[in-house]
Amino acid sequence: MDYKILVNENHEINKNKLQNLTLVETINTFGEKILVEKKTYNAYLQLKEFLEEKNIKIGIEKGYLKEDNKNSSEHVTGLALDISIYSEESFQKCDDYLNPKYLNTYEFIHRYLKDYGFILRYPREKEKITPHKYEPWHIRYVGKRTAAIIDENNLTLEEYYNNYNLNGVLVINKDKNMTSRDVADIVSKTLDISKVGHTGTLDPLATGVLVLTLGSYTKLSECLTSLDKEYIAEVKAGIKTDTLDISGNIIEECSDFSLARLEEVLKSFEKTYYQEVPKYSAVKVNGKKLYEYARQNIEVPLPKKEVTIKSIKLLTKDDTGFTFSCTVSKGTYIRSLIRDIGESLNVLLTMTNLKRTRQGKFKIEESFTLDDLKNGNYHVLTVNDLFDYPKIAVDLITKNKILNGCKLENTYNIDDKVIFTYEESYLAIYKNEKNILKMWKMLYNI
Repeated sequence: MDYKILVNENHEINKNKLQNLTLVETINTFGEKILVEKKTYNAYLQLKEFLEEKNIKIGIEKGYLKEDNKNSSEHVTGLALDISIYSEESFQKCDDYLNPKYLNTYEFIHRYLKDYGFILRYPREKEKITPHKYEPWHIRYVGKRTAAIIDENNLTLEEYYNNYNLNGVLVINKDKNMTSRDVADIVSKTLDISKVGHTGTLDPLATGVLVLTLGSYTKLSECLTSLDKEYIAEVKAGIKTDTLDISGNIIEECSDFSLARLEEVLKSFEKTYYQEVPKYSAVKVNGKKLYEYARQNIEVPLPKKEVTIKSIKLLTKDDTGFTFSCTVSKGTYIRSLIRDIGESLNVLLTMTNLKRTRQGKFKIEESFTLDDLKNGNYHVLTVNDLFDYPKIAVDLITKNKILNGCKLENTYNIDDKVIFTYEESYLAIYKNEKNILKMWKMLYNI
């Protein structure tokens, strides 16, 4: 269940989203049977117990009535409750609570809503945004983390939905000493998004472009991971470590070396070859990650993967090492590339710094830091920003073929890939294979 779902006159509920709804039957203050979403009801009982300790008794006047089929009413989600206060030997009708006699009690309750995952759905001075009059009795379950964000930033659910309910791609400039997963987790917490994936892992030592997928766009991770990547690497000569970078333990040293042939050797690596992956990596052998074997001092055969070094260029060189830039294919380990260069030179080499400057069309100059994110200075990319493939609008018959994954004749003269659309909605990316267009990635409902 999406506890952050927005339902109003402009966002009518899709009943398909309620198929897995777990509802609890209870009695409202009028003695009617109503339904409340299970987690919402449990949170309500905890709030009720807390308030009773403060000598405030509450009940539910309105929840979800089975006969209520209005698609613009959030009560049909089971997440919205109209709360009645017990006063003068009975529960008062909610509409009576605009009376100043009861407002102080409601305002006291409002202070604690976030602690139980609730928000005030229609707050004061937000009528132009919701748009709805102030209702001190109408609360809505969204979960504790979301409720805290909404409360802290004085937002309505509409404002939250527009600013936090994000699906797309975010390009982050990763700092050193953080894992890619660390970055994804921080983004998840900052933007209150449960699904955040990264495309193309950067080691803790590395900095630069980390492309993250948010929400439904995690379905596109494979497409983005496969993009070429561009790096600037710094290398120290004369030492070798177990991790192939400066963070590891030195296992061999040599002060007598020469870098005279460096440019010639670098140029020779502009090729496709089978690269042995580092033993300290997340590549799996027999279902176990290589770094797990390495930490247990267990030797296993290291896999080799086909990689392509599309370009490589020497930037600086001195007596202790050098820096270079390169553009490489998916799956290339720069640590391993540096090791291989060293073996060709007959010189011990270790990577000391690495910066990813580009992944596909995503450049470091257009990326955002985590501080930018926390300050609200960021931009989320959507399909239109991600791919430069031609777009072709199709008719209803072709749309249905595409949604069923059917192959299409290449009557459109597509050389590589194409995005098909229908009435301004993205359908799928197709790829030309021997003049037949085949499904590459479904985009519908992303």
